Amino acid sequence: ACIHLDALKANIAYIQTLAGTRQILAPVKADAYGHGAVEIARAALAAGVTHLGVARVCEAAELREQGVTAPILLFSRCPPYQYDDAIALDVSFFIGDAEWLTETAEYAAASAGKGRPPVTIYIKVDTGMGRLGCPPETAIELVRLVQQFPALRLGGICTHLAVSDSDDSGDIAYTKQQIKRFTEAVDGIRAAGLSSGILSAAASGGLLYHPESHFDLVRPGILLYGYTPSGVSPTAASPVKPVMELTAQVSFIKRVHRGESVSYGRTWTAPRDTVIATLPIGYGDGLPRLASGSIGAFIRGKRYPQIGRICMDQCMVDLGSDPDVRLWDEAVIFGGPSPDTAATIARAAQTIPYEVLTGITKRVPRLYLGG
Repeated sequence: ACIHLDALKANIAYIQTLAGTRQILAPVKADAYGHGAVEIARAALAAGVTHLGVARVCEAAELREQGVTAPILLFSRCPPYQYDDAIALDVSFFIGDAEWLTETAEYAAASAGKGRPPVTIYIKVDTGMGRLGCPPETAIELVRLVQQFPALRLGGICTHLAVSDSDDSGDIAYTKQQIKRFTEAVDGIRAAGLSSGILSAAASGGLLYHPESHFDLVRPGILLYGYTPSGVSPTAASPVKPVMELTAQVSFIKRVHRGESVSYGRTWTAPRDTVIATLPIGYGDGLPRLASGSIGAFIRGKRYPQIGRICMDQCMVDLGSDPDVRLWDEAVIFGGPSPDTAATIARAAQTIPYEVLTGITKRVPRLYLGG
């Protein structure tokens, strides 16, 4: 997996043109969508990103252990047994209700007794995602509750948009209603003379299609890695570039005769005498088995179809009767010079690019280029 850091930096530059002077949080959860959290974090921060986002305390620990000092937000709820570690890592927490806030305050108070600074929290408002967060009308109560705990500091108010990546008229109306509910909650907090801190609502979809959702901090995820979010119109293209290029090498070449089958289940039979190349990459590396027979490999400037079922460790491509392909030639599965992207693989596997990228397993080495 070749990770093109120049593409990452170009994507961040484009994001900055959309965000203006707003702060940018780079989600590096799930090993930075499969790209490698530490290297992506370092490159993103060097390019102007201000915050990082993770979903697990262990993800924050990896960053801190490698010397990353930027603010880190924990998107998921912290299990009680991990609070001490998370606070020691200087992680900021999302909070979704009074019980959650009080629980966090107890651990923060214990930490303060050891001489640590106040713990930063962000109130998560559920404006229509239905996942985490308080109703908009109770956000003010949580802000007031924060003031009762000297070991807590309010970092800001956040929400998450459910269908901001969609161009369906109903989804656009739903997103605008979410933004309205969030704005009304913030207005109520400020009208009561309380600070709201940093406001954040926009992920990739909001950043691209709903400027009124940008507020103070944007959180572009998939856009950072070179893809528009799922559900957008194909004509709504953006100039971001895929950061990951997935490659393998031709490990075996053989001739097969017309009527001979290839791979498990005999789902593909040669319609003619042809040459088959084996590539040492399969679903054990994150290449979805469901994409079998619907993707290709780009070798020596030409795309060859993948045939038969993708195996755990290998897959096969049809080179034709007289190929100009040699043993150990590079085969690009997606990205780089190939016309295919993770979105191509995703369509074949009936999923989304997020799942393809995060599914590239740890046994696939990451090679960082252009840093």
